Amino acid sequence: MKKIVIFAAVVSICLTGIGQAGFLDNLFKSIGPVTQKAPTNSEIISGLKEALSVGTEKAVTEVSQIDGYLGNEAIKIIIPEKIQNVADVLSKVGFQRQVDDFVTSMNRAAEKAAVKAAPHFVYAIKEMSFDDAKKILKGSDSAATDYFRTKTSDKLYADFKPVISSAMNQVGATANYKKMMDSYTALPFMKEVAIDLDDYVTNNALDGLFYMIAEEEKRIRTDPAARVTDLLKKVFSN
Repeated sequence: MKKIVIFAAVVSICLTGIGQAGFLDNLFKSIGPVTQKAPTNSEIISGLKEALSVGTEKAVTEVSQIDGYLGNEAIKIIIPEKIQNVADVLSKVGFQRQVDDFVTSMNRAAEKAAVKAAPHFVYAIKEMSFDDAKKILKGSDSAATDYFRTKTSDKLYADFKPVISSAMNQVGATANYKKMMDSYTALPFMKEVAIDLDDYVTNNALDGLFYMIAEEEKRIRTDPAARVTDLLKKVFSN
């Protein structure tokens, strides 16, 4: 029926010379908006993988830059709770600089190690099934991040920890920690506090990375401007 209406309207405009701009506006209004086809199963999977690739790449790039951790209060690695008292005591007796150097070096180690995460995310994306994709698409704003945690946490930790350990030595975190503890134990009645520093920095570095991935995921789900490809626009707008 609509085809007949459109054809008659076109014939009418040709014969009567009615103003084209206003007529076409009214014509398209009468037809109604063009609806976009729902994405196919294949497009859903491809769209999800593309979204995760975009999100993880951006997150890894951000945290692996200088001040990627240190300059972001949401993921900055702070003094371990177990030795917070050590830091407090040293700050009061003139060793705040040592405490600050230690915090800076922990974050530098995390920034240096972050690039190691990328291959693990690429593998997890490749392994994603259609069922995984459907659950993620219909899940919470952090469903994809939760998927990554399940699929990559153990492997990431195993890969991250030796890199963190090496980076801690390279950027001086281990040396700064020793200086800090030496200054602390030199004070009357103060004893050294044992802590697995590599484990602490590794876990906090991974938590920060997953936090940033979750933020990117939320942006893609909720902000059309973050959907940087046609496929992302099609999948997430539906």
